Amino acid sequence: MVSLIFVFYMFITIFAVIGAMRGWAKELLVIFSVILALALGQLVEQYILFNPNSASPFNIARDSSTLFWTRTVTMLLLVFFGYQTVNLPTFAKKAARERLQDFLLGSVFGGINGYLVVGSVWAYMSEAKYPFASIRDPALYSEYANAAQEMISFMPPYVLGVPGIYFAVIIAFIFIIVVYI
Repeated sequence: MVSLIFVFYMFITIFAVIGAMRGWAKELLVIFSVILALALGQLVEQYILFNPNSASPFNIARDSSTLFWTRTVTMLLLVFFGYQTVNLPTFAKKAARERLQDFLLGSVFGGINGYLVVGSVWAYMSEAKYPFASIRDPALYSEYANAAQEMISFMPPYVLGVPGIYFAVIIAFIFIIVVYI
């Protein structure tokens, strides 16, 4: 059986390699799409799904697999479209001159993307009480239980909670307006 901690770091490494190949500019757009997905998920949960004052027809328990799949599919869709970026000719010309810097910064941003994407899915899975038969709660079945429980508290949905996620969206859009446009 493979530990979730190992799988987490393996995915961060894979995302870092992908980021090194793609470059920092494209990876930064993926970071922004993940931040947008986290903010969208937070807003939907806070104002539609779990707002006792709204007349929403949804009544989903926080530990349900339906909420897990809603969060995960939303995250993965926005990440997919973040990876389907347009050609950035301005940055491509500059990156040709600064190939090593583009490679290194791309790998760092790719690793951050791995942390954001895989960490968010892991946090959502933990809240849903691991809704898969092949993936079990590390607190119950593993010698790495304490490390896994500590790591879950540092995953993006918890680190970028309210109001931090809203500030992250604002900073991302300011960066897009200033740098990309």
